[in-house]
Amino acid sequence: MKPQWSEAYRGSRCLITGGLGFIGSSLAHRLVDLGAQVTLIDSLIPAYGGNLWNIHGLEDRVRVNIADVRDPHSMAWLVRDQDYLFNLAGQVSHIDSMRDPQTDLDINCRAQLSILEACRSHNPGIRVVYASTRQQYGRPEYLPVDERHILRPVDFNGISKMAGEWYHVLYHQVYAIPTTCLRLTNTYGPRMLLKHNRQGFVPWFVRLALLGREIEVFGDGMQKRDLNYVDDAVEALLMVGPDPETFGEIYNLGHDEVVTLAEFVQTLTELCPGSAYRVVPFPEEARRIDIGDYYGDYRKLREGTGWSPRVSLREGLSRTIAYYRQHLERYLE
Repeated sequence: MKPQWSEAYRGSRCLITGGLGFIGSSLAHRLVDLGAQVTLIDSLIPAYGGNLWNIHGLEDRVRVNIADVRDPHSMAWLVRDQDYLFNLAGQVSHIDSMRDPQTDLDINCRAQLSILEACRSHNPGIRVVYASTRQQYGRPEYLPVDERHILRPVDFNGISKMAGEWYHVLYHQVYAIPTTCLRLTNTYGPRMLLKHNRQGFVPWFVRLALLGREIEVFGDGMQKRDLNYVDDAVEALLMVGPDPETFGEIYNLGHDEVVTLAEFVQTLTELCPGSAYRVVPFPEEARRIDIGDYYGDYRKLREGTGWSPRVSLREGLSRTIAYYRQHLERYLE
């Protein structure tokens, strides 16, 4: 690991879009611990995961601005004088993107242009880290998937996130704005949205397990996945932030521990006695956008920064369950 990367944040001014969401708030907690001055932007759209409880204990140590990243006037003001922008705001539901592609386009494409234009006009030296997604690869042609794999999304969300990512790359190439893109895989942990099942299988399965309900696994349960505990994902975001060698680059995240969905649910139900699962056929809406097996090759990030995941699935799920057993009512409203 490159030394002293964490010192870069001491006294720095950091802006997080989607800052009251799952990953954004987890990042905020870590940045405050590192001595940063943190401003959070979130629209608090109910279906998207923003939750004021996510910054419990930080209320007097961060600034919160309730704003929509689609508003160019707000963004033009908010990016001024910031050292780092962690751009995590987005519409992440694959199902929602298929039902409402226009909103997905607005948030994941047009809003990204507003953000980047604000940076270009008012703070071109700001360091931008963009949270992208492995979904843009679509159905893998080979495994593990590296950054050279063809991009062939299976849903509107993958297309819009791909465009948002390449806007960031282009603004570096053309305007020299220092941007880095991380393609996150299945990220899980405390502060996930549990209200509905449209933001991935992990939070919904965790909800059902905690409530002692039966979990339905689509297909045959043999689909392979890699997962990152949120602390590992936050570490990756922070490590690339001050590193000039990452400017203009795209990196996969991933994990050496690859599991089937059945193995994932088996571990989850072992940790939540009283819960159970069964395998059921795919609903047509989900079948059309299923990607089959996926796990990523993160060697480029490891070789470039020293990052590698440290939390095993069982340990990560244990920490996640412990958090929600204490605060579950804050996530079921």
